Amino acid sequence: MAAIILKIAASKIFYSDKWDRKTKMKKSAKIIFQLISITSSLMLALQAASADDEDLKQLSKPRSGINFGASYLANDNARFGQYTGLRNEGAYGIFNVDITKRIEDTGTWFKIIGRNLGLQNRDVRLEHSRQGSWSYFIDYSQTPRYEPFTVNTAVTGVGSAHLDVPTSPTAGNPVQLKTERQAVSFGMNKRFLGNFELQVHFRNEEKDGARIFGRGNRLGPPIPSVVGGYEFLADPINYTTRQFGASIDYNGKQLQLSGGYYGTMFNNKNAALTITGGSSVGGIYAPNLYTPIVLPPDNQSHQAFLSGGYSFTPTTRGTFKAAYTQAIQTNSFFPSSFTAPGIGNNLGGRIDTTLVQAGVTSRPLAKLSVLTNFRFEDRDDKTPVFLYNPLAGELDLNGNRWYGVNHPRSFRTLNGKLEANYALPMNFKLIGGIDYEHWDRSASPTFVTHRNKTDEISFRAELRRSLAETITGTVSYIHSNRFGSHFIPTRTATGDPYFNLIAPFNLSDRNRDKVRLSLNWEPIEPLSVQVMVDESMDNYGHRAGSDLGVQKGSARNYTLDVAYTFSEDWQATAWFSRNETAIDQASNNWNVKDHSRTPWSANIENIGNSFGLDLNGRPIEKLEIGASLSHSGITDRFEQKTNDPTTYTLPNITHQLSNMKLFARYAVRKNFNLQLDYILNRFKTDEWTWNHWAYTDGTKLSQDTNQIVNYVGLSAIYSWW
Repeated sequence: MAAIILKIAASKIFYSDKWDRKTKMKKSAKIIFQLISITSSLMLALQAASADDEDLKQLSKPRSGINFGASYLANDNARFGQYTGLRNEGAYGIFNVDITKRIEDTGTWFKIIGRNLGLQNRDVRLEHSRQGSWSYFIDYSQTPRYEPFTVNTAVTGVGSAHLDVPTSPTAGNPVQLKTERQAVSFGMNKRFLGNFELQVHFRNEEKDGARIFGRGNRLGPPIPSVVGGYEFLADPINYTTRQFGASIDYNGKQLQLSGGYYGTMFNNKNAALTITGGSSVGGIYAPNLYTPIVLPPDNQSHQAFLSGGYSFTPTTRGTFKAAYTQAIQTNSFFPSSFTAPGIGNNLGGRIDTTLVQAGVTSRPLAKLSVLTNFRFEDRDDKTPVFLYNPLAGELDLNGNRWYGVNHPRSFRTLNGKLEANYALPMNFKLIGGIDYEHWDRSASPTFVTHRNKTDEISFRAELRRSLAETITGTVSYIHSNRFGSHFIPTRTATGDPYFNLIAPFNLSDRNRDKVRLSLNWEPIEPLSVQVMVDESMDNYGHRAGSDLGVQKGSARNYTLDVAYTFSEDWQATAWFSRNETAIDQASNNWNVKDHSRTPWSANIENIGNSFGLDLNGRPIEKLEIGASLSHSGITDRFEQKTNDPTTYTLPNITHQLSNMKLFARYAVRKNFNLQLDYILNRFKTDEWTWNHWAYTDGTKLSQDTNQIVNYVGLSAIYSWW
C-alpha cells in the first residue's frame, strides 16, 4: 500500500507544469514526508484492526480447551480422598476437557465436558442442541465413598451376601469398606409451534460395595444380669435406582403450564444377608439364630403433576402445583423360619400422597408488595397391619409384653404464609409476615409417647435501611409458638401404660425467639464488609406430671466477610464464622438391680469456628498466582450430671480440618498455559467412641487421628477457538 501511495504522489509532482524544478523539489519532499506519515498511520491502524478482529473472533466463537498433566500424593490418608480416591501415596492423572463447537449454518451447538477424568470421581457430559428447537444430553458420573474407619475383623465374605462370623472373639485383619455409584443420565427436549415444549429424562444409577452393618440382641433370658451384645456385619450393597419422567410445557405471555409424570424404581440384587457362625449364648435370644437378615426391598413410586403460573396484571402473579404420588413395596418376603403366619407373601406396602399448593404475589401500591401462599399434603399409608413378631408377646427385660405389629404412619400437613413489604420514609423498608404449620397424624405410639396434632404459628418483623450510600443495615425478629393435642402414652400388650414420660422434642410444646442483625458496608470503593449475627432461643414444654425431656435449646451464628481489591491485578477475601448449638435435656436411668430410676441431665453443645483467606494476583502479565488458607474446628461437649458421685461425664470430641492451596499459572502462549498446584491438608481428631470398644466377635474399628497430606500437580492447559 505504501508503494502505491508514493507512486501516485510522484506522478503528481513531476508531471505538474506549474512548478519550477526547485519548487517541485521542496514541495515533493514535504508531500512525501506527509504521505509516509499517513502510510505509517494507516498501517498501524490496519494492524490494530486486524488484532481487534482476532479478539472479536475469539469472543464470538466458542472456546474449547483441554487440561492434562500428572500429580503426586505424598501421604496415605482416609479423609482427604474419601470421595475422590486420592487415598494412597502415588501418582495420579490430571485430565479435564471442555470442547464446544458451533455450526453457523445450522445454529447447532455441540459440547463435550469432562471433569476429573484421571480420578475416581469422574464425570463426562455430551450436549447437542439447536437453539430454540431441540436439545439432548448424555451424562456419565462416578462417585466413590471410602469408609474413613479401618475395620479390623475376622468376619469373612465381606462384600457378598454370605458372611461367616467367629463364634468367639477373634482378632482379625484390616478390611477397607467402600461404595461406588455409577450413573448414566439422558435427557432431551423439543419445542413445537404454539409455545409448547416436550421434555424427557432418564437416569440409571448402580451402587456397589459394602458398608458397616451389624446384628445385636441380649445374650440370654430377660433377667437383670443379662446384657446385650453386638456382632459386626458388612451390608452388601448392590443397588439399582432408576429415575425417569416426561413433561409437556406451555410458555405463553401470561400463562405458563407444566404437566407430566415422574417415576422411580429401586432394585436390590441381594434380597437377604445369610450368616453362619456367631455367638450361641442366650438360648432363643442368641445372635446366631438371627439369620437370614432381610435387606432393603425393591420398591417404586409414580407421580403425576401439573404446575403453572399466571400473570393477572403486570404487578400480580399467581402460581400453583398439584401432584398425586403412589409409592408401593410388594417385593416378596424372603423365606425364613421366623416368618409369622397369616402375613401373606409380601408387605403390600402402599402410600398415596396428594399435594396441592398455590401462591400469589402482588404490588397493589408503588410502595407495597404482598405475598401469600399455602401448601397441603395428605400422606395416606394404606399398608395392611399384621403381627410380624410373635416373640413380642414374650416377657422383655422389664417384664413387659408388646404387640409386634407394624405401624403405618399417615399424616396431613397444612402450611400457610402471608408477607407484606412496605417502603417507609427515610429509606426504611418494613417487612412483616405470619407463618402457620399444622400436622395431623394418625400413627399410634410405639417406643415413645405420641401426639396426633401439632400447630405452630410464627410472627416475623424485619426493618431495613440504607444508612448511607455505603451502608445498609437489617434487623429482624421472629417469634414462634408450637402447641398441640394431648399426649398418648405408650402401652404394653396388656394395656398397661409404659413408664416413658418424655415428650419427643419434635412434638413437644415450644416457644422460639430469633433475632438477626446484618450490615453491608463499603467505606471505600475497593473494600466491602458484610457482618451477620443471629441468635435463637427455644423453651420446651413437658407432659403433665413430668419435667423430663428436652428443657431448652439455643443457636448462635456469627459471620464476617471482607473483600478488598488492591488493583485490577490483585484481589483478596477473608471470612470468619462461629456457630453454637446447644440443647439441655433431662431423663431417668433405669436400674436393673432394684428397678429404681436415677435422674440425670445432659447439656449437649456443638461449637464450630472457621476462617479463611484467599489472595489472587498477577505479578507480571503472563503469570497468575493464588493462595487459599482455611481452617475449621468443631467441638462436641457432653455435660452429663447425675446424683451419683461415681458417674462422670463423657469427654469432649474435637475435629480440626486445615487446608492450604497454592497455584501458579504461566501463559507460555496466548492459548497455552502451564499450571502448578500444591495442597497441604491436615485432619486431626480426638474422637474416642471406637477407641475402647469392640464387637462381641472381636471386630474393632480404628482411624488415624492425625492425617497430613501433601499433594502437588503439574498440568498444561491448551485452548482453541
